[in-house]
Amino acid sequence: MPRRPRPLPWLFLAFAAPAAAQGVDQAVNQGLEAELPAIVVEAARAATPRESVPAALGVRETQIDRATIEQLPGGANGNLNDVLIQTPGVVQDAFGEIHIRGEHRNLQYRLNGVALPEAIGGFGQVFQPRAFASVSLLTGALPAQYGFRTNAVIELQTRTGSASPGGDAGIYGGARGMVQPHLTYGDSLGGWDVFATGTWLQSNMGINNPTASWKAIHDQTDQTYGLGYAARQLDDTTRLSLIAGTAISRFQIPNQPGLPSQYTAFGVSDFNSAQLDARQWERSWYGVAAVTKQLAPEAEIQVSTWTRYSSISYTPSTVGEVVLNGAATSAFRAGMAAGTQNDLTWRAAPDHTLRAGFQAGGERASFANSTYVLPVVAGVAVDDPFAVLNAGGRTGWLYGGYVQDEWRAGERLTVNAGLRWDQMVQYVTAGQLSPRLNLVWRASETTTLFGGYARTFSPPQFMLVQTPALVAYQNTTNAPNSLVNSPALPERANRYDIGISQRLFETLTLGATGYYKQVQDLLDFGQFGNAVIFTPFNYGRGQVYGVEFSANWRSDRWTLYGNLAISRSQARNIVSAQYNFDPAELAYAASKYIRTDHDQMYTSSAGAIWQAWEGGKLSATMLYGNGLRAGFANTDKLAPYATGNLGFTQEFELAGTGRWLARADLINVTDTKYLLRDGTSIGAGAPAWGWRRGLFAGLSKSF
Repeated sequence: MPRRPRPLPWLFLAFAAPAAAQGVDQAVNQGLEAELPAIVVEAARAATPRESVPAALGVRETQIDRATIEQLPGGANGNLNDVLIQTPGVVQDAFGEIHIRGEHRNLQYRLNGVALPEAIGGFGQVFQPRAFASVSLLTGALPAQYGFRTNAVIELQTRTGSASPGGDAGIYGGARGMVQPHLTYGDSLGGWDVFATGTWLQSNMGINNPTASWKAIHDQTDQTYGLGYAARQLDDTTRLSLIAGTAISRFQIPNQPGLPSQYTAFGVSDFNSAQLDARQWERSWYGVAAVTKQLAPEAEIQVSTWTRYSSISYTPSTVGEVVLNGAATSAFRAGMAAGTQNDLTWRAAPDHTLRAGFQAGGERASFANSTYVLPVVAGVAVDDPFAVLNAGGRTGWLYGGYVQDEWRAGERLTVNAGLRWDQMVQYVTAGQLSPRLNLVWRASETTTLFGGYARTFSPPQFMLVQTPALVAYQNTTNAPNSLVNSPALPERANRYDIGISQRLFETLTLGATGYYKQVQDLLDFGQFGNAVIFTPFNYGRGQVYGVEFSANWRSDRWTLYGNLAISRSQARNIVSAQYNFDPAELAYAASKYIRTDHDQMYTSSAGAIWQAWEGGKLSATMLYGNGLRAGFANTDKLAPYATGNLGFTQEFELAGTGRWLARADLINVTDTKYLLRDGTSIGAGAPAWGWRRGLFAGLSKSF
């Protein structure tokens, strides 16, 4: 096996003091009346996703605060995707993937206003909801300040010692051997505002089960997460903020029993697929340091630097995989990235707020594969396995800049116009100048209308692009479908968005949004082979469109929400990474539009929280999907499904020991068996079932 590339030691030192500050826009807007009133209720009282239309952005924002996260089934013990799938337009997929508005990835994660490049992916979660005061989802035609990943922005605001003084320690666990202790602490120490949290998880339900059984074979996982925050005021106008975090996960790859042996290798001709022993590791470290400076009463600047290291390594069950599939690949992918983001906000006049910024980042991506295959002589595989070695690396760069003007065109109308420039220098060199325009009209005290247009430019995920040794696999059991491997291209799109929010009475708010995306070189991702590592590829043309509806209702004891999304994602003509695809599917997709494999026409989520008695809350959530795509060229669809979860929390005090919180959660109440993937669609190489019923409980103590 080739030696795995390692990041330079000095870059690891950056993680000792990394971090981020609150975004410039957020800080400035707190001194303005730029954001329209929240559609539902103030955050302090909200116990349901709070939707608003910030005039500075002109897009829909759905915010879920810490109190809501804690009260829903599973609470902060789940992962970030469990929170996001309760918001409009978010589709659940296998292996820790989600899709928002009919797209695969193209998501921007911002930590206290600073954009971090994506981790390498897979089924691990880099961010845990326990660390955040709020999670916000921005969707729509994003203004010019947002670049590169523009389908949706996930804004994560960290908890702080000043807002969350003290801490808590607890343990959570239950079905399939789950044990999950955690510890959090926040305080003000020597002029520093500090907060830290850590979680460790062990379970026998690491990855989606490839069968419908209650418990998967060979599915143990160990996961460790940590995040630390520190900030201090350097002087009256200057604030320094630091954040550092890590996520390290080990997974067994679950087995599907009864698979037929295809070859004879290493003297073995019959291998029991239930005894495979493949494993995968995911590692991520990240950090940001930011300084926010008030230049004048009307101007503020934020200068930030960030760094991120992410890797995936897959260790195969060599003998079994060669006998069953004809190939066994030991795979490693890694990316070390660093960069800067700088933003300036200037209230140039009472009715004009100008924003400008620049960001730049570099990444060193590396890969190393060692693949055991069998030679094929005269059409027959020969039991003489040998390894094909393939390793390499490349450095890529991304640059972006923007200017925009938030113009108060009237008492009720805000126009946000901007221009953005983006440039990539990676496997492909390309760039684009992109206009953006957003309108927000507050038609009445209870009615807000908004719309926008955005030209966008989205590079492929650099560290997932590699140069495979296609020629070396000819005349072997791992022969490619072809030798054609055009490089992944940046996606260019025109996005249109229009919506309305209507508050009825003091308890009910309704919202509706429509969107359309016209795409050149639509980016998608596929999982090819046994390792759960995704490969980017492009369709030449694409269209994504849909509508979303939302409703929020509250009273003194009850809060309820419901969402419905109708979406269509279609594309034609695969123009990159062609060797991964069956020639018949390539020809079919070249002649007509097909549904992308992650397309799901109907998605719905709903939830309720009831303040049942003093300190006691009952909650429930529901998720419905009418099925992702399957079959030849994605012409089939999987069966619809609906699942529900129940939760209970009770706060209490014990004499001399302080405050405690007990919780119990029942996940998938009806024990529904539902298939997320069957392994037959374009870009989905393995079956995956949703989680079966599980009972979990936890106890934590505040201090």
